[in-house]
Amino acid sequence: MKEYSFFEVQKFTDKRIAILFLNHPDKRNAMDWSFWRDLPLVVEEIEQDKGIRSVVIMGKGKSFSTGLDIGDFFEKHNEVVTGAIGDIREDFYRLLLQMQEGFKRIYESEKVYIAAVHKHCIGGGLDLISACDIRLGTKDASVSLRETKVAIVADMGSLNRLPSIIGQGNTRNMAFTGKDFSGEECLRMCLFSEIFETKEELDKAAIRLAEDIAANPGMAVRGTKQILNYMDNHSIDEGMKYVAAWNAAFLDNKDFRELVSAFREKRQPNFI
Repeated sequence: MKEYSFFEVQKFTDKRIAILFLNHPDKRNAMDWSFWRDLPLVVEEIEQDKGIRSVVIMGKGKSFSTGLDIGDFFEKHNEVVTGAIGDIREDFYRLLLQMQEGFKRIYESEKVYIAAVHKHCIGGGLDLISACDIRLGTKDASVSLRETKVAIVADMGSLNRLPSIIGQGNTRNMAFTGKDFSGEECLRMCLFSEIFETKEELDKAAIRLAEDIAANPGMAVRGTKQILNYMDNHSIDEGMKYVAAWNAAFLDNKDFRELVSAFREKRQPNFI
């Protein structure tokens, strides 16, 4: 893979998983422009690797991420943020859509993304994990939808994705107050699926979960994610018709045929 200043990628091809590290530990993984610029590129590279089925996102250092590096952002983009005429405001609008692109690619990816959250997960960090499929955390995690405290309407996905994860009530509580929520509170809200005492336990569990998912038949996992994403903005009836169409088209695949053969031969299936 290419080298990216904000990210480090480790692949374990025998397990069909990858780890995507946020790698600015000296600044608690605050998201400077290199994060926003390169996230779509690194996700696309991972996406193109058909040998990888699941991805764990971890933060190196003392925190998962403290979110947007506000100083860096305004230093580079102050002109468009404070532009006085429509042409410049349009540039700001396009900039925001560009910044959203990396999270969008994670959400729409065929692969399963697992966020392993320790200590701080603020603002953009929450946007990132909201785009993932599964989130695990430590008990000492501190998660906040901080934007209202810094006079911003959150625009990178938390307001849009969290309601389907934790419900409208919990989302509004997080969004309106900007408060910090502990790992145990995030578990109660179902933002985290599981919590752990230490980062070491968290990382091991996240990798183990990624391996378990990657060991399943790939097309079935990809199809399941596509159906679940489809249900975010469609009715149950529409979803039932969509999954029926999916299975009508793709159920008879190599893994399914192997399953049938293994059943008949009374052995364990050997999925591709």
